[in-house]
Amino acid sequence: MLRRIAALRPPPPGRAAAAAAGYASKSTSLPQKQQRVRDHAFDGIMEVQKRVRRFLALHSLILYAASPTALAGGGGGAVSVPFSRLGALARRQLSLAPLDAGRFLLRHPHAFHLFLHPVHRVLHARLTPRAASALRLEADAIASSLPVTILRLRKLLLLAPPHHRLRLEHIRLLRRDFGLPDDFADSIILSHPALFRLTPDQFVEFVPSPTDPPGLTVAAVERAREQHYREHRAPGAGEEDARFAFPTRFPPGFKIGKYFRIAVWKWQRLPYASPYADVSGHDLRSLEARRRMEKRAVAGVHELLSLTVEKRTTLERLALFRDALGVPKKIKEFLLKYQGIFYISTRGNQGKLHTVFLREAYYKGELVDPNEMYLARRRLEELLMLSPEKANLDRMFTSMGRGWDELGGGRHGGAELREEFLGDTGGRKGSIKADGDDGEESGEESGVESLYIE
Repeated sequence: MLRRIAALRPPPPGRAAAAAAGYASKSTSLPQKQQRVRDHAFDGIMEVQKRVRRFLALHSLILYAASPTALAGGGGGAVSVPFSRLGALARRQLSLAPLDAGRFLLRHPHAFHLFLHPVHRVLHARLTPRAASALRLEADAIASSLPVTILRLRKLLLLAPPHHRLRLEHIRLLRRDFGLPDDFADSIILSHPALFRLTPDQFVEFVPSPTDPPGLTVAAVERAREQHYREHRAPGAGEEDARFAFPTRFPPGFKIGKYFRIAVWKWQRLPYASPYADVSGHDLRSLEARRRMEKRAVAGVHELLSLTVEKRTTLERLALFRDALGVPKKIKEFLLKYQGIFYISTRGNQGKLHTVFLREAYYKGELVDPNEMYLARRRLEELLMLSPEKANLDRMFTSMGRGWDELGGGRHGGAELREEFLGDTGGRKGSIKADGDDGEESGEESGVESLYIE
């Protein structure tokens, strides 16, 4: 009798978890939850992007402090502002610590120049000619790539069937990812009434045009799939294995078991509708239909990332298009199921910023098929990664004069910065920390705060 009662008792928690894990490992379907495996190549890209975001934020403040209308008219390296004004704006709008703005400018002398104004006798800050040249190069690349950008924007609208319309504000948040100019609402949407329509409720609608190319609704993965099948078709290989497959490359250290490999093989053969197709009238009550719709959502995210300039965007911005792409509400958990296709990096803003990469578009931290805008942005990234030891800091420190106290927001802060960058002997320190990680960005990312992320 006691043996029967003992048999009815539930097993201990550890034994139950082990039994569940053993059962899940033998399942031939993709697991619903997976732990994120880090890929240091993509995390290294985001370490550089932290400096780029800080630089762009400070540059915008320099233009704003010089003139409220300077943001609309551009601005170059000749624009200089008092550092006291720049530091106050950085603390108020970017939520930076009192010394963070001055420390960042001193750690990147190739991008910023500090000097004592010859007339006002106060410390001023401006961009270096090399930094201004890198920004002009990106602006020229955006202007020259305008026809491709218009086509990219039209494909983005087609990803929102059946009405093919998106909010103007959502597109504005993606303007840098898509290579759009800051005034795209006037220079692209309103300037091309035969291609776009701006409604009174601030929606951008797709307008059919006879000049559209025939492959406008063909996804990038379909073109890559066809090209790979023609070039690498093995004798005796079935077309069914490559008809609905996605390029997959798992991160280093990702454990792939036998049953998981079978599950991936089954998922790759699963048919799905194109992300440009209208599936609003489909019956989704069966389990097979829901699986196909989930794969269609993967194709939608894949296509949106393929349309971006650098094949990446933030998870917060991607969540804005969740309904249009058919992505579930738990978008982060959904993307972690497909770590061979996407990678989510948490570097930036103290782990609150999530960046989604398209894995197949990168190789060893570099874009496989670089474009003109990507190469222009790389110039700025390389400039920010230069060591301050290679700059003529002695000349800049001499031209600053008594600006150390102003740079540090007072005598105590100025003494701290002087000690950090000059040392006790008055000469330049042998080692200057070049990392921009003294404080993560909190207000520099122009996006939304963790929408639909669980």
